[in-house]
Amino acid sequence: MTSSQTPAATIGPVICVVGARPNFMKMAPILRAFAAHEPPIAALLVHTGQHYDHGMSHQLFEDLRLPTPDINLEVGSGSHAVQTAEVMRRFEPVIDEHRPSCVLVVGDVNSTLACALVASKKAVPVVHVEAGLRSYDRRMPEEINRVLTDQLADRLYTTERSAAANLQREGIAESRVCFSGNVMIDSLLDSRERARSAADTLRLHELDPALLLHPRGYAVVTMHRPSNVDDAAVLGDLLQTLDTVSRQLPLVFAMHPRTRANIERHGLRDRLDPSRVAVLPPQGYLEMVGLMAGATLVLTDSGGLQEETTALGVPCLTMRENTERPITVEQGTNTMVGRDRTAILDGVADILGGRGKRGRVPEFWDGHAAPRIAADLWDWLRAGAH
Repeated sequence: MTSSQTPAATIGPVICVVGARPNFMKMAPILRAFAAHEPPIAALLVHTGQHYDHGMSHQLFEDLRLPTPDINLEVGSGSHAVQTAEVMRRFEPVIDEHRPSCVLVVGDVNSTLACALVASKKAVPVVHVEAGLRSYDRRMPEEINRVLTDQLADRLYTTERSAAANLQREGIAESRVCFSGNVMIDSLLDSRERARSAADTLRLHELDPALLLHPRGYAVVTMHRPSNVDDAAVLGDLLQTLDTVSRQLPLVFAMHPRTRANIERHGLRDRLDPSRVAVLPPQGYLEMVGLMAGATLVLTDSGGLQEETTALGVPCLTMRENTERPITVEQGTNTMVGRDRTAILDGVADILGGRGKRGRVPEFWDGHAAPRIAADLWDWLRAGAH
């Protein structure tokens, strides 16, 4: 052992933070890789409870083979300021009690930034998985969380090579950055064979699976971003566009509670024909993988689905003006269509006409990103986490 290395026995646990559904998919393969590493990397799983539904969380943890959290901060919902402050207040004693070697955060939710802030101010190294992604749209709260977390992080793991250039422009030293690949794809590939079939998912919700037998197949829809669902006129126009799409092939719409509530509030229920649109509640992970894998196309405003459809080779139309995941557009199956009715319908027509993007799976989206992170993090911690 060189003088610059820390003995393995003195390396404290890695506190791994999850706060909302997208974090679960990213953390599950990391924890498995830590356990499989030789020697194993001690980890403490902290769930902030930023988004928490007991039934859905239990199912997600089971689907992803994610262990029960060691600590649940039970923060709950609130404004961005209230939620971030409450996570910080409850997370600080966890650091004081467990004296971690570092705090590992994933993604871009409020819990990601809150725990990174606490760790940084307590002089505990911060590790950020999925670093360097940028939409360059500061109106998105997630963009603020991403930028600030990366500035606080001591070790940054990226999913695509362009992320390193983003970090360099923001003054982050290249020596702090490691290109690991995409842990979301680790979860996707691990779960593919266990995914629930689309027909079984519809039967579970007492919907007729014959909907899926249309000659053109079916499309999956998700839509939850405030810019798409909070304004009555915008939401109404998008629903009208989706109704037009449903005349070409049926839709399976996994509807977010925010979207459902706004549809009810604004009296827009009649915009979707139930004979052509199967409306489901939010789905478990294995159900969503099965729905996407069997789809002709996906219409979404989700960041994660842009990545998953690229890995599955399923055409994706993203109803946003920008994306923090440009590789899904440049190399994958994703096309940005915004909220423009013509662009959406043209995109659907291209896909149904065999002119949609074929794409390819990006570099290191191979199911082995988490082991690469574990190996690098272990070496970094032993070197003293400088």
